[in-house]
Formats: sequence, C-alpha cells, structure tokens
Amino acid sequence: MSELNSRERSLVALGAALASNCVPCIEYHIPGAKKSGLSDTQIDEALEIADKVRQVPARAVLEAALARIDTSADGSAETAGSGCGCSGSVNSPEIGGVS
Repeated sequence: MSELNSRERSLVALGAALASNCVPCIEYHIPGAKKSGLSDTQIDEALEIADKVRQVPARAVLEAALARIDTSADGSAETAGSGCGCSGSVNSPEIGGVS
C-alpha cells in the first residue's frame, strides 16, 4: 500500500518527467496532476523546482565539456577505454551523425 497520496505521487511523476526530458510524460502527467487536485500554480511551482534541480547536473556536464576543449594537442579524446558507453560513435547513423 502506498504511503503517498495521489497529489504527492503526481508531484513525483512531474519531477521525474521533467528530469527525463520526456514531453509525452509531461503531457500525460499534467492532466493527472490536475485530476489529483493540484492547481495550475502548484504544478507550475513543482515544475520550476524540478527544472532548478535538473539544471545543476546539466550545467556540470556543460562545464566538463567546455573544460575538455583543447585538452589535447591533436583534438583526440584522452579517455580510457574504447568509447563513452553509448551504442556507437558520434559519427554512427544510429547516433545521428553523418555516414
């Protein structure tokens, strides 16, 4: 049995949807939040808080990327291993690069 009420569950869902950058999730959970009794003002506040939380790691990623520009003489990556862990290279078609 859930210890959270429907309003609390809606707030968690909105935060997770925003954090995961999922437009369909936002579109799904906002009406649910209203149905659970949250006002537009409360939903707006929850989204603003979630966005502030989301911006902290996003800013850290940007700063890490900017710090790595010009870190090697030839412009090649200086990381250990054979990639970043995604399913392909930047230039692979499945990542959206040019073939």
